[in-house]
Amino acid sequence: MTTPVIIAARRTPIASAHTAFADIPAAELAASVWRALRAELPDCTPDDVLLGMARGPGGNPARLSALSAGWPVTVPAATVDRQCGAGLDAICMGAAEIASGAASVIAAGGAESASTAESGRAPFVPDGFADPDMGPAAEDLANERGIDRKRQDDYAARSHDRAVAAQSRHVFDDELVPIHEMNSDPRIRSRRRELFTRAPGVFAPGGSVTAANSCPISDGAAGVLIVTEEHRARLAVPGLAITGWARSGVDPRWPGTGPTPAVRSVLRRTGWHLADIDRIEITEAFAAQVLAVLDDLGIAEDDPRVCADGGAIALGHPWGASGAVLVVRLFAALIGLGKGTRGLATCAIGGGQGIALAVERVGP
Repeated sequence: MTTPVIIAARRTPIASAHTAFADIPAAELAASVWRALRAELPDCTPDDVLLGMARGPGGNPARLSALSAGWPVTVPAATVDRQCGAGLDAICMGAAEIASGAASVIAAGGAESASTAESGRAPFVPDGFADPDMGPAAEDLANERGIDRKRQDDYAARSHDRAVAAQSRHVFDDELVPIHEMNSDPRIRSRRRELFTRAPGVFAPGGSVTAANSCPISDGAAGVLIVTEEHRARLAVPGLAITGWARSGVDPRWPGTGPTPAVRSVLRRTGWHLADIDRIEITEAFAAQVLAVLDDLGIAEDDPRVCADGGAIALGHPWGASGAVLVVRLFAALIGLGKGTRGLATCAIGGGQGIALAVERVGP
């Protein structure tokens, strides 16, 4: 088996739906990322392009994005749908292509334009199963686990504080691809604590899940280039070796708990322990859902390794892109800033699934 290694990672800024990127289709957001990766490594033409998307327009946006980016017509492309885990799943699929020897270079990531997506959603499960939207499911999970409003608000406030601090240190600068001259994440700003305590419940009267301790629906894209370890060594660049990945299924009633078995499976496959990991990125769809997973895994809710520079609650959650955003963040931290060696990315997925991926720095 050949070791797959990520050697470049970029993302667009993340904008709330119906704001800065309201008129930009998801495929064009993705193409902006591919153009940046192509310019950075012009000799790394991919053998395949894999693009995750949750609410795409139909057709094959991956192919559209690849051609728009200027890659040759001989480069094939496929669009992947594992809902909020789609971008991360595209990277896992790309890693599998490299590991099997089927490809030497893969472009993989995710994109989402919630602004242009049709309203409503298709069912995730057949009749006879609970099929809640993620928001009501987070409210139910908070009640089931006894995760009170204060814990959720504290977690959300910390996500915003960490993102503001990271932006002030220019942590995000090198990973961003400007869109329409926007070169920073527009949602990041300081939030007064009373904004959290005053926010009403969104999904139940008097509920604890609020707009303030949840992610905003967003537009954005992210992607990576994955190559063989031999290719990385020839280029003499550092990279993130993809050491393991896993998907999991859970009761569709509790979709937010999907990361728990996925992370445990990845740890078994890699032989790692949580204490061995320097950075942990989890899609912060709802504070309640993240807290439930951290409780399951025995990780403190204020652990500095978890979304160290803030997460989706602060930056935004462009559904199919969010899993790829996590990997871009790991690359920026472990390669760009040298903040550790090992990383873990994980997402909860509507319909009762989870996905996780482990990486380790290699090279100079």
